[in-house]
Parts: sequence; C-alpha cells; structure tokens
Amino acid sequence: MSLRIDNQMWWILTGLFSLLVTASVAGFILSRTVRGEAGRATVANLNARVRAWWRMSAVFLFVLLAGSVWTLVLFGMLSVLALREYLTLIETRRADHRTLFWSFFIFTPLQYLLLADRWYGLFSIMVPVFAFVFVPLRIVLAGDTERFLDRAAQIQWGLMIATYCLSHAPGLLILEIPGYEGQNAKLLLWLVVVTQMSDVLQYIWGKLAGSRPVAPAVSPNKTWEGFVGGVLSATLLGALLGPVTPFDFWPAAAIALTVTLMGFAGGLVMSAIKRDRGVKDYGTLIEGHGGVLDRIDSLCFAAPVFFHIVRYFYVP
Repeated sequence: MSLRIDNQMWWILTGLFSLLVTASVAGFILSRTVRGEAGRATVANLNARVRAWWRMSAVFLFVLLAGSVWTLVLFGMLSVLALREYLTLIETRRADHRTLFWSFFIFTPLQYLLLADRWYGLFSIMVPVFAFVFVPLRIVLAGDTERFLDRAAQIQWGLMIATYCLSHAPGLLILEIPGYEGQNAKLLLWLVVVTQMSDVLQYIWGKLAGSRPVAPAVSPNKTWEGFVGGVLSATLLGALLGPVTPFDFWPAAAIALTVTLMGFAGGLVMSAIKRDRGVKDYGTLIEGHGGVLDRIDSLCFAAPVFFHIVRYFYVP
C-alpha cells in the first residue's frame, strides 16, 4: 500500500511545501537582519530546524510513496535508533548484553515483521507479554542480580516506548476500514502532520505569548499559553484535514484533540527522563532537533492511542 497522489494529496503537499518555503525565506531574512549574539543564535537554531524539516519531510513522503514495505523499514530504523539513544542513558551491566541483543535484533525487527504479515493478534501482545516476560528471565539467567529490578524495568520501558508504541504508527496500514480501502497511508500522514504540527505550534505560541510554565522543573519552555494555543490550532488543523481520513469534521476534531493531548504528554514524560539523566537531548542525529527520540516523543504516545481509536470505532 502506497500513498496515492489525488487532489486531496496535492493540496496537502502544496500546503506543506508552502510552509517550508515560507519558513526558509523567513529564516534567511532574519539571518540578515537580526543583530546581537543571542538573536543570531536563536535564528541559527531556527534555520537548522527548518533544514532538518526539509530532509525529514522528503524522506517521510518518499517512503509513503514507495509503499508499505519501505514505510515499515523506515519506522523499524527509527525504533532501533530511538532504542539505542534511550539505552545510552540507562545504566546496564555486562550481564545485560544478551538481553539487549534480543531487544535490538529479535524483538524490534519481529514487531515490524508481524505488521508486514498483518498478524495483528501477535503484534499487539508480543512486546507487552512475551518480551516483558523474557527480559527479566534472561537477566536472571545471566546470574547478576545487582539492581535487578531497575535494569529489567528500564529495558522493558525502552522496548515499550521505542518499539511497541512507535510501531502503532505504521500499524495503521494494516487496518481494514470499510470505504477507505487503499488509502491508509493518508491516515498515517494525518497522524504525523497533526502531532508534529502540534509540537511546532506549541513552540510558536509559547514564544509569542508564553509566560506561565506547565512544569518548570521538567520543561521550563513548555508554557500554558503555548500548550493551549498549540493544541487548539493543531486540533483545528486536524479537523480541516478530515476529508483525507474516514472521519467527519467533528469526530476528526475530537480525535485530533486526543492525539495532540497525548503528544503533549509524551513530550513531557520524555523530558522528565532527560532531566533525570541530566542531559538536554537524547542525541545529536537531527540538526536543530537533537536525537530521533527528541523528535518522535509525542508520536510514541499518540500513535497507539490513535491506532486503537480508529480500530475500535472504524474497523468492523
């Protein structure tokens, strides 16, 4: 299943291209006019983010056009990279190496192979049941019980976030929605656009009007003004993009609101982990954004909730 370029998609792609061009032009103008070291640093970060968005958008659209296999490959790679970033922040021991091998090279690829085989039953329980049981057992068999509970729980958490939760995004491709056959790639595009634009709009509203932080000890840059403005703006965007989904306007708005709230929760929780570990970003792979996990934290929380909403209400 690949993304079909119909009239709806032309409008969405045109809008995305226009946004990126506008952001690039604005960044160029600001780079020529802003004075002061702090101002130049802010503009440089903005331009780095815009360049990264060009690359990320191009890759994502390419794999959607290429088909479901390449989409699964992309998200599988994102899971591996996100899991790697996460595991570099936790304390593991030599006895955990084989458990980590299974996490990277068995459970994560298997999760996406189950999607390729459209085996929903095992896909839905493989990590939360079989991997959940296997991880502590494998650590026990290694014979090292120091900080056993911490080590097992941290590896389980990484698999749940980076592999299980994220895999629900491409999992949308296997849903059989009456009257929507062959269009599931649009549903995945809708999810990614709404969650990522919610992050961007929260950032913009926070810069324009933010003054009261939501959780200053966790993420001082997240403000109530940015949260409300970004969530409401992204909810409206999701509702306006409803025609590319099987949702009517008001259900699309309600689902978009749920998705944006879960995305905000994901960003806040993943920020708490970084604060606990004393780091600013999970990595440096994406220019201006940090690591892969910094960019997909909202998607990790939003994807499984969105997947099961669609499956419960729109799949017979």
